[in-house]
Amino acid sequence: MKPPVGKTPARRAAAPARKPMPAAPAAAIHGASEARQFTIDTDDDGIRLDRWFHRHLPDVNFNLVSRWARTGQIRLDGKRVGPGDRIAAGQTIRIPPSEVEPERSVAREMPKTLSDDQIAYAQSMVIHRDRAALVINKPPGLATQGGTRTHAHVDGLGEALMFDSAVRPRLVHRLDKDTSGVLLLARTPGSAAYFAKRFAGRNAKKIYWALVVGVPDIYSGLIELPLAKQPGTGGEKMHVDEENGQPSRTAYQVIERAGSRAAWVALQPFTGRTHQLRVHMAAIGHPIVGDGKYGGQNAFLTGTISRKMHLHARRLRIAHPDGPALDITAELPEHFAESMESLGFDLALGETAFADDTPEPATREVKKQQARAHAKTIRKERRGERRSRSTAAAPVGKGKPAGKAKPVTGGPAKPGGRTKPVTPRAAPKRTPRRP
Repeated sequence: MKPPVGKTPARRAAAPARKPMPAAPAAAIHGASEARQFTIDTDDDGIRLDRWFHRHLPDVNFNLVSRWARTGQIRLDGKRVGPGDRIAAGQTIRIPPSEVEPERSVAREMPKTLSDDQIAYAQSMVIHRDRAALVINKPPGLATQGGTRTHAHVDGLGEALMFDSAVRPRLVHRLDKDTSGVLLLARTPGSAAYFAKRFAGRNAKKIYWALVVGVPDIYSGLIELPLAKQPGTGGEKMHVDEENGQPSRTAYQVIERAGSRAAWVALQPFTGRTHQLRVHMAAIGHPIVGDGKYGGQNAFLTGTISRKMHLHARRLRIAHPDGPALDITAELPEHFAESMESLGFDLALGETAFADDTPEPATREVKKQQARAHAKTIRKERRGERRSRSTAAAPVGKGKPAGKAKPVTGGPAKPGGRTKPVTPRAAPKRTPRRP
């Protein structure tokens, strides 16, 4: 409300507290002073103070944070704190007013403008959303991230996937451009670190569906073939390299077959190498249908089967920072579903593949370690048996007769044993009695 004309007050009332930048955590700013106060959110529990500023107040650089801390202008629950000190959820940070212009800060965080069609397209892919996670069913042909000649990608649609959040969702894993299915994005910095750690530690269970050319002779198995970038391709193509490749492991199960023409398989990767599933299936002689990059002309089926790649991230199971594990499935894309119907496959059969939570099969190195540990245990048990036998062989019962000395007998020493020289003791002298 504007003040009446000609009645400008001599002193203005205290201005309301400034709102935090859009990237700042949800926190109340108390009082009418210029100092700002924020409450540490659970996503930031345990991180360094300078990291908190980097996440939520990027305009405040490290030098400024250090100066504020050195001069006591930053307070954590009323106490002085250093840039490298850890903070905990529920604590209150008091900081001085920002030294940057508010207009610049707000303009920096303003999202780019997307068309209504782009926003509708991005939001139509969402199959799950909560405070920490956003899951989409990525269509084939849409890249996960941009590149030299890639302009349409999931990362570029981040503003349309913000919804009620103040920050863009972050990618924590990737899918190939032509692979469809479950793709997880984190909605907060804390959940991004949480999910990334689960993927790096191989604690996320990923199940893929694929149509492959021909039928594997062994219906269920484990493919262990090391992979490396193929020379001369600029890193765009991978190949099996027994000498210099990185360990790569994929479990597969044949769900159903269409004669000897094609098979529907479930794949579970235990490592996350580039194009791993595609290279492994092509290496055993059964390339994924539509994957001309690794299967050549043999990867395409005649008839009504689409020439697009038939690889779909069907299911993702991963721990959630706020409660029960996240278990999401994604429906097949149109071309994949039509091929399944054309080949006469029953989709209900696929739900039983890798349904149990059996642990990852042990690698050769792990098996060697287990064998060494087992052999060590056996040796310890045998040593205990030898000790018990020697104890049982020793005489047990009566002791030495009193008043009798043990005779010292000379004899050959035991082979390999040590001999100790025995010094004979002289007989004591007797003093004759006086008559």
